[in-house]
Amino acid sequence: MDWTEYLKFFAALLSIVNPIGAVPLFISLTEQYTPLQKAHTRRLTATVVGAVLIAALLTGETVLQFFGISIASFRVGGGILVLLIAISMMHARMSPAKHTDDEARDAADKNEVAVVPLGIPLLAGPGAISTAIVFAHRSHGISHYAAGIGSILLIAILVWASFRLAPFVTRVLGHTGINIITRLMGLIIAAIGVEFIANGLKDLLPGLAG
Repeated sequence: MDWTEYLKFFAALLSIVNPIGAVPLFISLTEQYTPLQKAHTRRLTATVVGAVLIAALLTGETVLQFFGISIASFRVGGGILVLLIAISMMHARMSPAKHTDDEARDAADKNEVAVVPLGIPLLAGPGAISTAIVFAHRSHGISHYAAGIGSILLIAILVWASFRLAPFVTRVLGHTGINIITRLMGLIIAAIGVEFIANGLKDLLPGLAG
């Protein structure tokens, strides 16, 4: 693959993870935390996001083979999931596929929110994991996986930075600005979901490509 594919993967993953969109929830869940606790939550959340997505990148294809799922079928399924997330984002809502009301209520009672729900499933959710697995299948070799891991680590850093600058982001953008960014991300993700589905159907039903 050329570098445009890697940039495309990074842009897709960043749009799906959407760290800016998670800022209001981070502020809400850590409202009673001390500065040290907030710093710990930022670091742990970024670490969880990086670890989960790298694990999906490196082992996802093997898991699919174990269950006898073809990558074409997974592309269609993953594309539908990504499309549903995109539709929720274009309405400036948190998709139930990423975070449900029950999980939000449960999180309020927990002392540690970095792993669940912030890391999983809010940021490193099904859509992001599906994107990493599909990307891994596109090519093989050390350089391919190194570029993928590098992209994921950069996104983990951006997650940390977004939460570190959470008060500033909220002050400058406000809820309206964050919703606008979320809607734009949703539009990008919708196109990615359609592409996943189209490529998967092309492999499953070769006659469609004719």
